[in-house]
Amino acid sequence: MASAPGTQDTAAHSPWLIANVLAQIAFGLLAMTLCLPSMQEWGVIFDTHQTDVQLTFSGYVVAYGALQLVYGPLSDRYGRKPILMLGLVVAGLASVMAALATDITTLIAARVLQGAGCAASMVVSRSMVQDLFAGPQRTRVMAYIGMAMGMCPPLATLIGGQMHVRFGWQTNFVLLAVLAVLLLVAAWLGLPRGAQSAPATGHWLRAMLSAYARLLREPRFLLYVAILAASTATFYAFLAGAPIVLKGYGIGPDGIGWFIMAVPVSYILGNFMTSRLIQQAGESRVMAWGQALTLGGLVVMLALGLGGVQTALAVALPLLLLGLGHGLLNPPTLAGTVGVVPALAGSAAAVAGLMQQLTGASAGYLVGLVPHEGAVNLGWMMLGFALTGAVAQFFLRRR
Repeated sequence: MASAPGTQDTAAHSPWLIANVLAQIAFGLLAMTLCLPSMQEWGVIFDTHQTDVQLTFSGYVVAYGALQLVYGPLSDRYGRKPILMLGLVVAGLASVMAALATDITTLIAARVLQGAGCAASMVVSRSMVQDLFAGPQRTRVMAYIGMAMGMCPPLATLIGGQMHVRFGWQTNFVLLAVLAVLLLVAAWLGLPRGAQSAPATGHWLRAMLSAYARLLREPRFLLYVAILAASTATFYAFLAGAPIVLKGYGIGPDGIGWFIMAVPVSYILGNFMTSRLIQQAGESRVMAWGQALTLGGLVVMLALGLGGVQTALAVALPLLLLGLGHGLLNPPTLAGTVGVVPALAGSAAAVAGLMQQLTGASAGYLVGLVPHEGAVNLGWMMLGFALTGAVAQFFLRRR
């Protein structure tokens, strides 16, 4: 996709534009994780089984991924800004609905609708990075975005846990509704419409299917997506399972964020390292280092669990390596997905986002089906997902 004349120069000298795009892309992850501490108590609050509570997470993630498949081609066709604003309106209304929920069914429905709205923020913002930057600079910007996004889960769980304890779980959704309104104004005033890949002629559904068919014929694209999906499943299994495991170690809603912070904080460091290493070391080598650190952290965590070390730190500290590994692995992988066929950046981001969220949702739901007296079962699940990504990376290197 070609950028509008002068767009890249404008982006390079406009920190407010970068901050705007960054805020938009972070909103979906914030909405996903802000209420995680409340999930510990929703079973009691709504008098339901923990499996039903996990559906509030999995339902959000499935919608978050599936609707990207629609928003991506539409943003290629009609421009980024209108699609982004539509999603923010849906997300804001869904947040109000969640705050007013009085039963688990309504809350699940609201979370699904919320995920459907937030999907636009993710896919459109990723596509804007493709529009505005090129080459190693694009990977570097993806790394900067990853550094900022790495703070979303720990900050969200810390804030969400404190608000849950002090003001009630509903206030987290009120906060999300307010943020949706603020981001809507920011998008209206501060974002470009975005270049279109082609004039909006012909039936939009036919054009969408043609774009996806084109991408599915690219083996490199499919392997990049597989790596992303596996790393996301590993991380989402951690997000969904950590509150359950930590509860067994006596950690309540107001303390979860301090331990979940281990992965995102090291993820920020990994992204920073990527921004410095990518030019000299190259994509393939940086990705290999990232995968090795990911697997190493999971093996240590699992070994400690099997060895009978049942403490919160035995979970959090080894996963510093996982966060560091994902920080090295994800930026070049993300840049690769949107760069294989640049004219279809929106569609490519949508497919990648869908597969990330589907595998993430599956991981989050599977966590609820397995007992978690300690960290062993969670460790095996995370290691299985990570090994799948390692296999895909092996075949990518061979190509």
